[in-house]
Amino acid sequence: MAVEATLPTLITVVTTAAIDSINPCAIGVLILMISVMLGAKQSTARMLLLGGLYVSSVLIVYFLAGLGLLYFLSTIPLWITEYLSIAVGILIVFAGILEIKDFFWYGRWLSLTIPGQFIDKIHVLSNRVTVPGVILLGAFVSAVELPCTGAPYLAIITMLSQYFDFTAFLLLILYNIIFVLPLIIILLLVAGGMKLQKINSWKHQNKPYMRLLMGLLLIWLGWLLMLIANGTINFG
Repeated sequence: MAVEATLPTLITVVTTAAIDSINPCAIGVLILMISVMLGAKQSTARMLLLGGLYVSSVLIVYFLAGLGLLYFLSTIPLWITEYLSIAVGILIVFAGILEIKDFFWYGRWLSLTIPGQFIDKIHVLSNRVTVPGVILLGAFVSAVELPCTGAPYLAIITMLSQYFDFTAFLLLILYNIIFVLPLIIILLLVAGGMKLQKINSWKHQNKPYMRLLMGLLLIWLGWLLMLIANGTINFG
């Protein structure tokens, strides 16, 4: 018998967004961009303005992409959605296994990373610390991240699409706000005087554990999607 539950949907969205927000790529790009601004001796106000535009660009593109996919999935007939959810669940579990693999053997075999040519482009854009430059940078980072490291987001969107209503819309907004919170915190910490090297060192030291935590989350989300698809659990 299906387990009727509403609160778990909120808990799942918040937990997934919190873990997904510790995103090495988005954080790394922000750190690189801030280091360029600090090297150019730009003012704190200028750094907050450009950093805020970068974060806003990431938020808007990520949200619009999620909303478009959420709407598209919600229009698919229910009987197809059930099989699609199982397929996505299997894909998410596989992504989780890859993330856990990288905790032990980072960079070996297949990994969920942004392709090298995109990383080179990101580095080029990171040095263009102008208003149009940081907006384009945020949009580009979001666009290339989604296919490569957007597995948690895909899992949540697939889950929400089965009950696409105003609540699902609000949960999608909440997910994206939580997703960019670490970026806002880092920006404010540096503006408040914290050394960028300290933040960067923390990122590199904890990157393997981020991948392990993400892998465990993805495996759980994948199984959850499959349980929802076969009717064992109902998050309506």
